[in-house]
Amino acid sequence: MSSTPALMRFNPAQQGAVGMKAAATGLLVAMAVIFFAARLLEDRYPGLAWVKAFAEAGMVGGLADWFAVTALFRHPLGLPIPHTAIIPRNKDRIGETLARFLQENFLIAPVVARRMRHIDLAGAAGRFLQAPQGEETRIRKGASRLIADIFESLDDERLGGLVKGAISNRLRNAEVAPLIGHALASAINEDRHVPMLEAALRWLARAAEANESLIREMVKKRTNWVLKLAGIDARLSDSILDGLRKLTIDMQDDPAHPVRVKIEQALADLANDLQTDLVTRQRVETMKMQLLDNRSVGLWLDTLWQKSREAIIRAARNPDAAMAGKLGEVLKSTGQSLENDPKMKRAINQFARRAVAGMAASYGGSIVKLVSETVRGWDARTITARLEAAVGRDLQYIRINGTLVGGSVGVVLHALDAL
Repeated sequence: MSSTPALMRFNPAQQGAVGMKAAATGLLVAMAVIFFAARLLEDRYPGLAWVKAFAEAGMVGGLADWFAVTALFRHPLGLPIPHTAIIPRNKDRIGETLARFLQENFLIAPVVARRMRHIDLAGAAGRFLQAPQGEETRIRKGASRLIADIFESLDDERLGGLVKGAISNRLRNAEVAPLIGHALASAINEDRHVPMLEAALRWLARAAEANESLIREMVKKRTNWVLKLAGIDARLSDSILDGLRKLTIDMQDDPAHPVRVKIEQALADLANDLQTDLVTRQRVETMKMQLLDNRSVGLWLDTLWQKSREAIIRAARNPDAAMAGKLGEVLKSTGQSLENDPKMKRAINQFARRAVAGMAASYGGSIVKLVSETVRGWDARTITARLEAAVGRDLQYIRINGTLVGGSVGVVLHALDAL
């Protein structure tokens, strides 16, 4: 396990910052030593005047930059000099400025929408779903392990209760009658109800065959003894059964059969009533509430949750097997559609853009407030240490450059003075 402190892991210091600080300080001390040595020996060696000028100006430049760099983070030499320890004294203002910068440049809906306009999220998702190998597969495996760990570590009973509660609450709060009516109307308009109707007719035919003895018994019980003596009950039963067989066959073979037309008209009326009739809608809502209150439905939701959870964990633990099976085929097909279908890609990208922009509009202020309050809550030493560690090496380069540039300027000025 790494021994790196948590603070440094999230805000690592620049490599070599301590060494550069020692080098910058050493260079400043060297300029001072050279200056005093050249001053002592200048009378004996006049040429040292140039060295003294370089060292003197370098020392001044190095001291000035040391003061400037130190004044950013603390009082130089501990002296309360005005306009020093700039960052600790202004950390609240820095936090507010940073938060305002984030809000104005990243967390307002128009800016987010404009930036998202150039991001092909659907295409990226499509490529990710299709990728059989490479970096995408490594990411997918890591994400799968994370999903499995999360589902196994969370309290199953509590999580299941949350899921079931969320589903139940959503169903209770949603009026399902108009949704059912709209779905039924769409199915009728597109003839998607025909296979279901024909399946129902076939089931009716099989039910009549399977219950022939029951039908005959019912007819016999309702026939008086005179008709039974004449054998009318048996012929009546035969006629009823033959009529049911002929009716179901005719309705299957003839789309314009009057009974079939009446059934379809009844379905169309039901679809309309589910959307517009208040009495029908209220009946459906009552049935829905009774169904949700039924204990059997609760047990069914329990079973559904357990199976779903087990399937998710099983697939997440073995993503290669999941991707190799039907799920993988579905995901790859979805990925191809996302990448190659311009209409679908445009719709998904537009939805993502609106969703992210909506989140920025709804939660941008909260994020900005979080950043501002977090910085405001930091201890002055904490923020000073973070910033100084992050840019320490570059700051020491400033000191070194100041020393060398100052020395060069000193030589130039000495040359001008000697002319």
